Amino acid sequence: QVQLVESGGGLVQAGGSLRLSCAASGRTFSSYYMGWFRQVPGKEREFVAAIGWSGGSTWYAGSVKGRFTISRDNAKKTMYLQMNSLKPEDTAVYYCAAVQTGYSLSYSFLTRASRYDYWGQGTQVTISS
Repeated sequence: QVQLVESGGGLVQAGGSLRLSCAASGRTFSSYYMGWFRQVPGKEREFVAAIGWSGGSTWYAGSVKGRFTISRDNAKKTMYLQMNSLKPEDTAVYYCAAVQTGYSLSYSFLTRASRYDYWGQGTQVTISS
């Protein structure tokens, strides 16, 4: 089992940057694929990015590709989301999530929130225009 805690959210102006962190507890962090999702009130949770066990494989939603970078440090049991060139439409609560697997996972699998086993509590990101 793993517990996830996000941090790094806040209020920034459009065009600015933020880096989110997701700290994990537990002894097997490296056995989890990790993902970032975001949600605004009244809408479903939306896939943002995902990363494989070692960080060598990453996946992004089209809306953030080229602006966001997902990474992980298994020694620190922490995942990151570097967000650059932020836009007002990036405003949301951002959640990190984990799914334990011994097999490689596909993009279609990783984009579905229901596939993840563990979730953090979320961190608010607000981008002003």
